[in-house]
Amino acid sequence: MTKLGSLFLAMLLALTASAFAQDERAPNEKPVKVIADGRIAVPGGGELPLYVSADWSKPLPQVDRAVLVLHGRLRDADVYFRSALKAQAAARPAGQTALMIAPQFLAETDVKAFDLPPDILRWTLTSWQGGEDALGPRPVSSFAALDAILARLADRRLFPHLREVVVAGHSGGGQVVQRYAIAGKGESTLVAMGIGVRYVVANPSSYAYFSSERPAPDIAASCPGFDDWKYGMQARPAYLASPSPDMLERTYTARRVIYLLGTEDTDPNHPALDKTCMAEAQGPYRLARGEAYVSTMRQRDGGTPRHSLWLVQGVGHSGDKMLTSSCGLAALFDLPGCPTAKASP
Repeated sequence: MTKLGSLFLAMLLALTASAFAQDERAPNEKPVKVIADGRIAVPGGGELPLYVSADWSKPLPQVDRAVLVLHGRLRDADVYFRSALKAQAAARPAGQTALMIAPQFLAETDVKAFDLPPDILRWTLTSWQGGEDALGPRPVSSFAALDAILARLADRRLFPHLREVVVAGHSGGGQVVQRYAIAGKGESTLVAMGIGVRYVVANPSSYAYFSSERPAPDIAASCPGFDDWKYGMQARPAYLASPSPDMLERTYTARRVIYLLGTEDTDPNHPALDKTCMAEAQGPYRLARGEAYVSTMRQRDGGTPRHSLWLVQGVGHSGDKMLTSSCGLAALFDLPGCPTAKASP
């Protein structure tokens, strides 16, 4: 091979290695493979794509439970919807009739790749995880989009026998659910109608703390912004700027929250793990971060009597395995069989 040929081959190999590294580092920067086929209008402007397991534009008197399943950072609502349907099938023998819903929080790259209409809501690659405003068509919070879904479920003309709503998410979706449980406005109408609401937070990379206390205080001390939202209560976005941190904490502790953590989600170098110093201050990996957060919240004034920690034995960072495990089915559908549920308050 000539010297020029060797140089070209070296450059080609370097570019290929760089491409593979980029794919591993940030696969969420790629457009999604599929756009959800449903739509819901969000007050304030814009439509959110979503999957729904039945036509909810007409009355569904058979539905007694609605389960929202939120995707992770890849925005792959189709994958999570398939897991949701698998979990639903496991619950049917118990006599439950559930409506499964998988919202999709798109990024600008998705809208461009699929040439979507201008009224489709889109965020930055990660801002939807913390309830921040959309880039377009209007500055609407991702939490307001969840509010719109819960408002639809509160319509007794459509759901005359609905008695339970579950808002669940894994990984990046778990981040959304944990923060929405703090600030979401959609629950109040449902509860006033006698409909129970619970939040299932599965394997998120980080949590929103109510104080400056962190499991790794040395990292926090050298990390500007460690207490900013979505990691703490400072610099909160518009959707939750008004309530004080004390009021947000009271709201959160009054709500039913299940922390669903895989005992094998312990890789400190997992490619999708949040490695910012804000997240590292919360612990080295997801299981440690979750257990530390639950412990911290239990030691706060009043504790967290309505919060539970359920461990899913032998499962790592897999949304499908978490949601379809015995503990996942217990969290979503109240099915028996989760051994760690018995030890939770």
